[in-house]
Amino acid sequence: MPLSPATVRAAFPDSRGYVAACTAGIPPLATRDAVRADLDAWPDPMRYAASAERCRASFARLVGVDPAAVALGAQTSAMVSLVAASLPDGAIVLCPDGEFSSLVLPFVHAGRGITVRTAPLDDLADTISDDTTLVAFSIVQSATGAVADADAIVAAAHRHGARTLCDATQAIGWMPVAADAFDALVCHAYKWLCAPRGVAFLTLREDFATSIGPRQAGWYAGADPWASCYGTDATLAASARRFDVSPAWQAFVGAEPALALFAAADPQGLRDEVTGLADALRRRLDLPTPARATPIVTWRDAGGADVSRLRAAGIVASSRAGNARVALHVFNDDRDVEDLARALGR
Repeated sequence: MPLSPATVRAAFPDSRGYVAACTAGIPPLATRDAVRADLDAWPDPMRYAASAERCRASFARLVGVDPAAVALGAQTSAMVSLVAASLPDGAIVLCPDGEFSSLVLPFVHAGRGITVRTAPLDDLADTISDDTTLVAFSIVQSATGAVADADAIVAAAHRHGARTLCDATQAIGWMPVAADAFDALVCHAYKWLCAPRGVAFLTLREDFATSIGPRQAGWYAGADPWASCYGTDATLAASARRFDVSPAWQAFVGAEPALALFAAADPQGLRDEVTGLADALRRRLDLPTPARATPIVTWRDAGGADVSRLRAAGIVASSRAGNARVALHVFNDDRDVEDLARALGR
């Protein structure tokens, strides 16, 4: 039986006052224990590799694909760069206005005549045309928390013969996401999945993977990594593992229990829990309800006065693109809603 939100919350330390999961998640207690235990143990690459493979399996379970479709990385921009480097010369990439730069800049600087066009998020599906090569978008926008109409974007891309690349970094951990709905998906696990920074994933549909070159291949991309450490004749893995980079050992050790926790959780229950907290905060602050539910609450705060008030009250929030930004995750509860409203005079 999937873990309830209450059970998942119990896996975390008391995090009252921390409302910035969209910046970085709070590690669960088991992650802290795992990292501390690793520091007390002798380094063991075989043990680290086994941990990384369990992370791969947990992420695959989270997004509903076979582990063979998942590549391991450290940063989303590096994984996006693989896709950018494999696009044909003169490709046209469509992104939302104000998209997170790690998803956009690899295409902007890819050269070879590749052009990046942008459109408002709500108009993205309607902007796709027959000359669009790839649509790259975050399913949840970092600056605003707005949730894309992914079904409409994917359907329009299919009609026009365009590929899709989804960044789910601000989604997976609170929102059910099916990776195989997209040609490619990237996710860094240090936000809503509450893992240490340096653990990222790329999933690829098999027909799209054949067009991508393993340009960052190292020994860990080998069919047998331990037989691929030297020389020029290593055979790369036939699966998405050929796009792996060697895992950051301690980061994956810490990520293993966090990913296992979220993979075992009830995804719809988590979504309802965190978006319910966000809706309660919006009511207290007289903010509009978004078209699609999101646990990220933003409002204009160009001078940063509201974020300063929150910090003065001991509340950790963030400021992005002239917005005050609050993210309510499973380690938060009604106390945080009350604390936020009180600190803002509501």
